[in-house]
Amino acid sequence: MDYLTRRRRLLTSTRPMPDWEVVGSSGSWLHLADGRRIFDGSSGLLCANVGQSSPKVRSRIEEQFARYSYGGAAVVQPHIQVELMDRLCRAVGRQEDSVALTTCGTLGVEVAVGLARNITRVRDGKRRGDILTSDLSYHGMSALTLGLAGNHARRPRPEDALGLGPAFSPPYPPTHPHYGRTCDASCADEIAYAIDSRGRENVSAVLIEPVNGSTGGAYVPPAGYLRRVAEICRERAVLVIHDEVLTGLWRTGEPLASRHWDGAEPDLCILSKGLGAGYTGVGAVLVSPEIAPLIRHENADPLPAMGTMATHPLQAAACLGVLDELESMDADAFRARGDRLGAALQALTDLPVVRDVRGLGFLYGVELASGLLWPLMEEAEKHDVLFYPFTGAGHPKSEGIVVAPPLTSTDTDIDFLVSALSSAVTALAQRS
Repeated sequence: MDYLTRRRRLLTSTRPMPDWEVVGSSGSWLHLADGRRIFDGSSGLLCANVGQSSPKVRSRIEEQFARYSYGGAAVVQPHIQVELMDRLCRAVGRQEDSVALTTCGTLGVEVAVGLARNITRVRDGKRRGDILTSDLSYHGMSALTLGLAGNHARRPRPEDALGLGPAFSPPYPPTHPHYGRTCDASCADEIAYAIDSRGRENVSAVLIEPVNGSTGGAYVPPAGYLRRVAEICRERAVLVIHDEVLTGLWRTGEPLASRHWDGAEPDLCILSKGLGAGYTGVGAVLVSPEIAPLIRHENADPLPAMGTMATHPLQAAACLGVLDELESMDADAFRARGDRLGAALQALTDLPVVRDVRGLGFLYGVELASGLLWPLMEEAEKHDVLFYPFTGAGHPKSEGIVVAPPLTSTDTDIDFLVSALSSAVTALAQRS
């Protein structure tokens, strides 16, 4: 049986993405069998934060492999998991948090939902455990998370959505248009209305991406919005959960995306992609010390299941190697590189095929005129650079690419990325 026949049996994305034979890698580059090398302009599926073939990650895995490769934290003393918890909490500036370690971001969201329901029922006597999300959100691929969220391309059929759905519009023009003004902090009133409509005694938490990920294409909330969300939720005894699966661990230029704004700290925070960095599947739910004791209260339900493979020793070792890489970066140089990337991408808006550029740090969305997404992806491939597409918001639906190179990209790497994308967009504009 030939490769193409066998390939069709592997159930993966049906998007028209390239199907390269990769024979090697280094940093931000993939080396192909035909001798070419491709720059990874979106960190794989927005997760390869420290690039490919990290010696620090390899060293950590080899060290742990020589000890033992698997041991559940309930059976074998979880020294390496505790080390990971401590390092992670310090890295993101939440030193006293409790941490639930899971196998992936989707399960991290599910665990966060379970913890939030437990906490609010013990603390506030909530009757139900409703979780409110926005209609431009994406929180994972399980039946629960797909039902909760608003990603139009992945939402299940109405009869399969478990009776769930998004509850409010985020402060971004495609789904929350205003006449005569742009979105501002007052758009958080949508959340107050959603909670009050359900009855605050029925709502456990608001689950929100502090910076929009790949659904809408890196939308950034207006100043004061996240602070106002936190105030609204505190007034109603509702928890705030930040889904930082994509944005966490410096993707937006800060350890957590919420750190760009004062007063935006959540009660629970979910991390995943940047922690495993493509080397391992992993998720982490951070719970603030003010509410964590309620999880083990005598009236609380049992802890949500973290999974058989929940951050077993080799996974934890890989994550420690990722943190080693991230903490060895020159923070000032890294932020300056991200600012330079953003400024260079903004220049693309001079071309009529580019409708908008938005984002922070090392996460940007380049929105294109309708119908040009896949032609640009093909043109970018000709210029030896790969991007991840978004197809996301409004009517007609917006479309474009997510530009999110590895955080360890060099100045030379960024120059190549900007030059290749500019050439691809210019060629597309000339054809259009």
